[in-house]
Amino acid sequence: MTSVKDPLLQPFQLRHLSLRNRIISTSHAPAYAEQGHPRDQYRLYHEEKAKGGVALTMIGGSTNISPDSPSVFGQLYAGDDSILPWFEKLTSDVKQHGAAIMCQITHMGRRTSSDDGHWLPVIGPSETRERAHRSYPKTMEDFDLQRVIKHFAETALRCKQGGFDGIEILSHSHLLGQFLSPLVNKREDDYGGSLNNRLRLTLQVLDAIRDKVGTDFIVGLRITGDELTEGGLEAVECIEIAKLLEASGMVDYLNILAGAPYDDLGLAGWVSPMGMPSAPYLSIAADIRKAVSIPIMHAGGIADIATARWAINDGLVDLVGMTRAQIADPHLVNKISQGKEEDIRPCVGMGYCVDRVNQGKQALCGHNPATGREQTLSHFITSDNKNNSKNAVVVGAGPAGLEAARVLSLRGFKVTLFEASNKLGGQIILASKGSTRNQLWGVADWLIEQVTKLDIDIRTNNYAEADDILAENPDLVVIATGGMPETLDVNGSEYTVSSWDVLYGETLKGEVLVFDDHGDHQAAVTANVIANSGCEVLFVTPDRTTLHDLGPTNSSVVHRDLYLAGVSFQTDLDIIDIKKNKGRLSVILKNVLTKQKQTKTVDHVVIENGTKANADVYETLKAQSKNHGEIDINTLADGKLKLPKNNPEGSFDLVRVGDAVSSRNIHAAIYDALRVASFY
Repeated sequence: MTSVKDPLLQPFQLRHLSLRNRIISTSHAPAYAEQGHPRDQYRLYHEEKAKGGVALTMIGGSTNISPDSPSVFGQLYAGDDSILPWFEKLTSDVKQHGAAIMCQITHMGRRTSSDDGHWLPVIGPSETRERAHRSYPKTMEDFDLQRVIKHFAETALRCKQGGFDGIEILSHSHLLGQFLSPLVNKREDDYGGSLNNRLRLTLQVLDAIRDKVGTDFIVGLRITGDELTEGGLEAVECIEIAKLLEASGMVDYLNILAGAPYDDLGLAGWVSPMGMPSAPYLSIAADIRKAVSIPIMHAGGIADIATARWAINDGLVDLVGMTRAQIADPHLVNKISQGKEEDIRPCVGMGYCVDRVNQGKQALCGHNPATGREQTLSHFITSDNKNNSKNAVVVGAGPAGLEAARVLSLRGFKVTLFEASNKLGGQIILASKGSTRNQLWGVADWLIEQVTKLDIDIRTNNYAEADDILAENPDLVVIATGGMPETLDVNGSEYTVSSWDVLYGETLKGEVLVFDDHGDHQAAVTANVIANSGCEVLFVTPDRTTLHDLGPTNSSVVHRDLYLAGVSFQTDLDIIDIKKNKGRLSVILKNVLTKQKQTKTVDHVVIENGTKANADVYETLKAQSKNHGEIDINTLADGKLKLPKNNPEGSFDLVRVGDAVSSRNIHAAIYDALRVASFY
């Protein structure tokens, strides 16, 4: 489809604001804020999307306006003027690349914590607790209502002074949405009961904002189109709310979501990881678009270009949010306009970005480590003529090896890639097994497509020994050989099988105990495969909770699917002995807290205990390398690469990446490779 005809690339007029296409990045909180401000990391993250062609980037997901709405997951705080210089720098730098920019503002109401920030009571329409954030709110009094209205208006003006084209008020699930929802709002005064009463606070906030910012400033609302929860807002009432907001004359657009993120699975329905439907709420947004004449935006699991194009072409929405898709590839729009859709690094729904934020960490893309690190890493790799005469050998074609080969080749190195098996992809081949996580193969698929169209000598079915590597006369050797399953150090471990054995196709029957001493997705995928084959599965871990390291969206979806498959769970148990018993296995388990023992008799025991570095060839090559395999980690931490020259007789530099160093995850493997290959 040519750019002239592509519906995604058609301009759009949002009142007085001209947008260059239909793709936007909606507000979210990547937790890059510093002291509540959008400083360099935050600014460069959004500036990259502007460079990449986005029409509108909305910053400040859940930007707080009041002291009793603390930023518990790294949001901005715009409740005072200290943020203005940072706003001005951010908006100026984004606009110079042709993108519009807006800021989302909110009061979170009960959807935050009282034991953070200033330790002020959480407030809400009623004393109705939310399970996800766990606070018991104080019922708002008249003076609370007036104060919040005032703070919304003052923050809106601050955003206008900071150079934004507009603001978006976050209603859905936050304070204003809590007043709207009969599930939460139990008031019996003028702010509860009827729909008009429940909408009263929203209209008062809008009126106060318009009084401050005037009419030459975009004001939108992010609202629900259906809470999809018993007792919550239903579609019919949401459509009526949209009509009333339009009739107020104070709203320029509506951003439609659906669902009720009041617990972990509700959050997963809102910001969906793998195992959830793709773009499930487009029809809900479309119904509201039919009911009103103001523009409709929507972002909810739209990760692929085909779905986005259909949504615009068929008039379901006016502007399509592809937020996580642009976390995976901030240059998505430019690649569409350049006819290079096949080069777009896809969002596969790992949920790594969202779940990290909900674990108190910064948002990172599961397989694009440059996102959020624009200060040190580039999203574009360019050739350098000085590398054209250099040889690089990469050993192992998992995610780390593929990324290293890709980047080194793009930089001009002559690259030879060895892979012992007959297939590229490494551990992703196993990780994408099962019914919940099969989209993960998209990570390998993109890397494989990229390396196969570059001038890389790919040698599969080739278990590279030291002599094979040295025969290539390398300047750089990257060891990306991954790891092998770590065994369990107990009596009877010889009777167990690894998660890898199962995922490679070993057939099990009867009762199976899956022991997880890892806490990530590996054991979950394994249990999923075993349970779906008809076995009875008991999932055991020494951790205090199953799948300890997963964030809330992934954890809820993975657990849901395992429960539905009939898997049962036990925590705080360690294996101390395994014995043969009449053709079956007696597993002695010890409670890690009480030291009490119990015995389970099963047909098979499957172990997931991470991986042990597969580093034999690395150890063989160390003595012949210039750096003995050493990397200056202080320099690497600063965004550079320094390899000590501690062996004058060495003929090449040697590094290892990914699980060939230690058992970690896909992001760590690709980040290792990108740093080494970019800076060498």
